[in-house]
Amino acid sequence: MERGNHTVTEFILLGFSTDPVMQMVLFVLFLGVYSLTLLGNTTLIILICNDSRLHTPMYFFIGNLSFLDLWYSSVYTPKILVTCISEDKSISFAGCLSQFFFSAGLAYSECYLLAAMAYDRYAAISNPLLYAQAMSRKLCLSLVMYSYTGGFVNAIILTSNTFTLDFCGDNVIDDFFCDVPPLIKLACDVRESYQSVLYFLLASNVITPTLLILASYLFIIAAILRIRSTQGRLKAFSTCSSHLISVTLYYGSILYIYSRPSSSYSLERDKMVSTFYTVLFPMLNPMIYSLRNKDVKEALRKLFKLAPSNI
Repeated sequence: MERGNHTVTEFILLGFSTDPVMQMVLFVLFLGVYSLTLLGNTTLIILICNDSRLHTPMYFFIGNLSFLDLWYSSVYTPKILVTCISEDKSISFAGCLSQFFFSAGLAYSECYLLAAMAYDRYAAISNPLLYAQAMSRKLCLSLVMYSYTGGFVNAIILTSNTFTLDFCGDNVIDDFFCDVPPLIKLACDVRESYQSVLYFLLASNVITPTLLILASYLFIIAAILRIRSTQGRLKAFSTCSSHLISVTLYYGSILYIYSRPSSSYSLERDKMVSTFYTVLFPMLNPMIYSLRNKDVKEALRKLFKLAPSNI
């Protein structure tokens, strides 16, 4: 990749601050968040694998979401931690490309997986007696496989188009990871065809799953309204509340970053939003899906052989 008369072999990640004291504070914060992310998601996966009561389609998807969040967070956070405490802020061209590819693939996969989870909630509420048959193991595995396949196929498209841009400006990335907005800022000229690719990927990986989720919840609302008792309605809706929170937080930040024209990107503002869905969101997911979940709490009590009053 040529820039001027020489080849770009690395990029410089500015991160959040150049102040040494602030960098150390950020290191401690990110280390704490990453530790909680690893602990929370790993614990949730262990609980789902070990407790037979959690061997249901819903928890199968939650377990896969936790695995995806573990991987997703590990794409960014270790490099952020190194950048905070090291004077060397560089990332190789190949390292930037790899980080970009895996971050895009995992982000797109999570979009599809959240859509699959919405369909799972519809199947559970619309016809609970046939839920196990409707969401067979084969179907659940297929939905997860399609989520990853769709995510990484589209990541190949995005990565190949992004890293064939001509980077003729500075090689300094005003962000903490390699992402579309800061890389576009370094490009000499963003072709109209590239902008079309971005809109296509936004439509296929974000807008389409969003519409599927909205459709699922319209059917869910219709099914809930057919339930006669108020208690039954509240119980049915409570099974969707965690997923609704997760979808709102994740899709909201994704749409905010990538649904605008490249000319309107604001790196400082986008950097803060990116931090949420790349670093904080993987930490929050285990809390969202377990804090109000009696089955998970009981499985945790059983795992550590605690009395019910201790949780």
